[in-house]
Amino acid sequence: MTAPLTADAHDYGLAGDGVADDRPALQKLVDALGDATAADGRPRTVRVPAGRYVIRDRPVLWRSGVSLIGAGRGATCFALANPGAPTQPVPLAWFTTAQHGAGRDNHIADVTFAHFEIDGSGVETEEYEVLAKGLGLQYVLRGRFTDLYIHDTAATGFGCDFLQGTVVEGVLAERCGRQDPGEKMGGAGIGIGVGGWGPVERLAVTDCTATGNGTNGIFLELQQDDWVPPRGIRVTACHTEGNRYGISDWGADGLLVTGCTMLGNHVAGFDVSAQGTTSVGGRGGIVTGCVIDGNVGDGIALGNTPGPYAFRGNRVSDNGRYGYWQHNLAGGDQEPATDIVLESNDIHDNSLDGIRVDAPLHEPAIFGNRIRNNGRRAAPEARGGGEGVRCGPLSLTDENADWLPGGHRGKRLTVGARNAGAGPRDADAEAGAHVTVGAGAEVTVVVTDNTATELTLAPERPGAETAWPGGTPGPGAAYRLPDSPTPRTGLTAAAAVTHPYVHGNRVRDDGHPRTQTHALWIAHEATWTGGRVSGNDFSGNASAATRFDSAPSGGRWRDNDG
Repeated sequence: MTAPLTADAHDYGLAGDGVADDRPALQKLVDALGDATAADGRPRTVRVPAGRYVIRDRPVLWRSGVSLIGAGRGATCFALANPGAPTQPVPLAWFTTAQHGAGRDNHIADVTFAHFEIDGSGVETEEYEVLAKGLGLQYVLRGRFTDLYIHDTAATGFGCDFLQGTVVEGVLAERCGRQDPGEKMGGAGIGIGVGGWGPVERLAVTDCTATGNGTNGIFLELQQDDWVPPRGIRVTACHTEGNRYGISDWGADGLLVTGCTMLGNHVAGFDVSAQGTTSVGGRGGIVTGCVIDGNVGDGIALGNTPGPYAFRGNRVSDNGRYGYWQHNLAGGDQEPATDIVLESNDIHDNSLDGIRVDAPLHEPAIFGNRIRNNGRRAAPEARGGGEGVRCGPLSLTDENADWLPGGHRGKRLTVGARNAGAGPRDADAEAGAHVTVGAGAEVTVVVTDNTATELTLAPERPGAETAWPGGTPGPGAAYRLPDSPTPRTGLTAAAAVTHPYVHGNRVRDDGHPRTQTHALWIAHEATWTGGRVSGNDFSGNASAATRFDSAPSGGRWRDNDG
């Protein structure tokens, strides 16, 4: 085969008719262009006209120097399917360490994937298979992934690892991780393994959107626990919505997240923790200028990190649990996080505490923030059923109710014949709208907001169109909402805090009615040692400025209003 610098796919046997299997022709073309590039060092391009190109039962093994360019989203579509190979994952293109020996000295270089769609809805494996991605390349040098629409894959949509000198831009990932129940590896919209190139990986992820994906919208994950967490990774101007987690840092160093939106994610908008394959949390990251709003669980969840980490100039609002939650998961780093910085953030109208510290902090700096009107989950216990009660796919309405607007946000709603109580569960279960179905046909879902008569409910899982896994309850269904917790504060310390710097914050409640009970609460299990608390406005909270169930030890406390 003659190997031109640019090849039209139709000229080399690809039909694009939505029926014929185009994989063999594409594989033959990629191999020919890859051989030519290896021979003369000149990269090649496959141009794919509009059409629907079926990739059936096997992925295409990709070659260095071969680019794939379509005619645009909605015009050029690669439809993945595995009807003849139910155990076979079928990404469009793959090149991996385990299957193909990919590595620093055996990598894919100088490739562009641009202007096409990947439809993964035709792949169904007998068991969840982490490699059932849209794209699955490892060790890419000087890559560019531009203007791609990847959707409905069984596992991660864009699942490429170890990207050096690479740009990922304008990728839209929707409803990926279709077979991931939320507890497996992968299952993300955009999932990028890091660390393979050493201490610096130059990667920019920009202007991407990830919605309704099974686990993360966008995440970075250290792949070997003996590797150094890499620097050089930036996530800019991205949007994540309705995923289990919005953006996660599971093992990078100095990750920069700027100008992003993280909305309506089920567990947290932004997460740092030990949930990755190596149980290594990120460190040294900086999150600035982001809107982290309306997540079903927490706005920011940070843990299993030695620090430092900084959050500056973000809006963290209307989340169903905490605005900021410091915590540690079992299995990851448990040492105190050092040099955590919360500066000039607007943390308001979250359902529980604005800032909650449940893991040790050393020398945190919390200054210049507006921490106001939190503790919105203030409505008392409620029960109902019978006439006037009806359920929609994502709602429950009781025409006879008179609830405090927003007062049930984040609560677990139990609907069913027995109407049993709903005690506390772990954070993932509470935030994830998972279901409890028993002999009495009871179902438990999560409230994301409410008016005086209507509860808005979280989907049963990311990407779902209903909160009800067993079907929408009929008219008159009995329901129960638990009581509100107390206290609900601007800043709660429930772990060891040593030498904090808390200065110049406005920690008050301007709401009507007031719902944030205290500005600062040191819980009985906490220790607060040394540091400085000064120049803060603690006035205007519903109960009192401060509550000390454990007395602070030492430090300077001065010039605080309230």
